[in-house]
Amino acid sequence: MMQSRLYFAAFLGAAVAVTAPSMFSQQPGAPGGAPAQEHHWPKPTNLKVLPKDTTPEQLHKIMHGIAGSLGVRCSFCHVVNEQTHHMDFASDAKPDKHMARIMMRMTQTINAQYLPQIHDPDAKPEDQHVSCGTCHQGHKMPPHFVPPPEHRGPPMSSAPQPGL
Repeated sequence: MMQSRLYFAAFLGAAVAVTAPSMFSQQPGAPGGAPAQEHHWPKPTNLKVLPKDTTPEQLHKIMHGIAGSLGVRCSFCHVVNEQTHHMDFASDAKPDKHMARIMMRMTQTINAQYLPQIHDPDAKPEDQHVSCGTCHQGHKMPPHFVPPPEHRGPPMSSAPQPGL
């Protein structure tokens, strides 16, 4: 039972929100080692969770990772400027952008504070962090998990359990 909880924690730790360190460690480039196409993204503004020195390229890569993990497009969190008809990425007008920031902070906390406490000798390096995809798995809302019948136990309550 304890081992299954550790595996669940490791699984949960494998993907709730995109973490800046893991995203920043990857160098941009095209598949097959070809040089990356040069883009001139605007300087990021209104960063409240990611580091202020995040480059436009890093931000673009992170945002596309989040969008892919949720199966959404940019307009899910960002509004279109009525005058320019372009995305207003700095705007905080959409509640989903606020929710995304909460989720990013949550995964950063899980990765920094909780997963280091789980010492599973069988865990792979990719199981040592969570990202958006850990829970969302390509859906706007995380799909409801129902364990197979052979693994179902009594319903979990929100009350603290003795020994847990």
